[in-house]
Amino acid sequence: MDRAALEAWAAPRRARIDALLLERFSDAWPPRFQQACRYPVTTGGKRMRPLLTLAAVEALGQEAGPAALHAAAAVELIHTYSLVHDDLPAMDDDDERRGRPTVHRAYDEATAILVGDALLTEAFSTLTAPAVPAPLQGRLVAELATAAGHRGMVGGQAADVGLGGPVDDLDTLLALHRGKTGALLRVSVRLGGWVAGATDAQLAALTTTGESIGLAFQLADDILDADEDAGDDGPPSVVKLLGPDETSRRAQALADQALSAAASLPHPDALLALARFTVERRI
Repeated sequence: MDRAALEAWAAPRRARIDALLLERFSDAWPPRFQQACRYPVTTGGKRMRPLLTLAAVEALGQEAGPAALHAAAAVELIHTYSLVHDDLPAMDDDDERRGRPTVHRAYDEATAILVGDALLTEAFSTLTAPAVPAPLQGRLVAELATAAGHRGMVGGQAADVGLGGPVDDLDTLLALHRGKTGALLRVSVRLGGWVAGATDAQLAALTTTGESIGLAFQLADDILDADEDAGDDGPPSVVKLLGPDETSRRAQALADQALSAAASLPHPDALLALARFTVERRI
């Protein structure tokens, strides 16, 4: 699947994801808070994580129906909440996100904190909607909570703000990346596997795909940001520790590992294309 074919596959699925994200806040109140909750989910974005969820379902030969769509939306809600909170003055203090004012700039800091809280909790409500079969709900909630919480994304963020001390060696940095970035990419494909009734072997292949994509994605990010991050004041990066050539080699090895694992599944075309273009930043 080339880039044009991948975009043709992704576009209608993005539209379904976006519609569900807005629908989840149709009863938010007061009205200005409803507007604020919807604001960060209408700022664009590639929807990489929820697309990975849908691609994982389809890789197992299943249609990405309502349960898959709800699982995908839940992942995106977690990702979006993390961005809203990351942008806050106490964290990264960013004024723009995707070319628009960040939530705390468009509204205020207290509203941004509450919006993040609402997005986070709504993710788990989304996984318990009637569209998701009751036997699946507990499994999906547990998977996403583990990936998003102190064992995964939030733990990685805590390390990133220095709560574990200096991040000045490769093992510590890779652990940070596996948590902050990788955990949510890993769970994106695992949720799709659970929705589609994956066998143990298929779930293992999806897990390898997600883990490899997650770390390769971050290594590619480090390469893209190498000039901006250079110097003692810049954030820790694999490029600083290994150099651009070795970082690129490792990113490619991880991408190959992801592709190999995905190729073992029955209908992997979309998942393979997403894995490839995610690392290469073409979607």
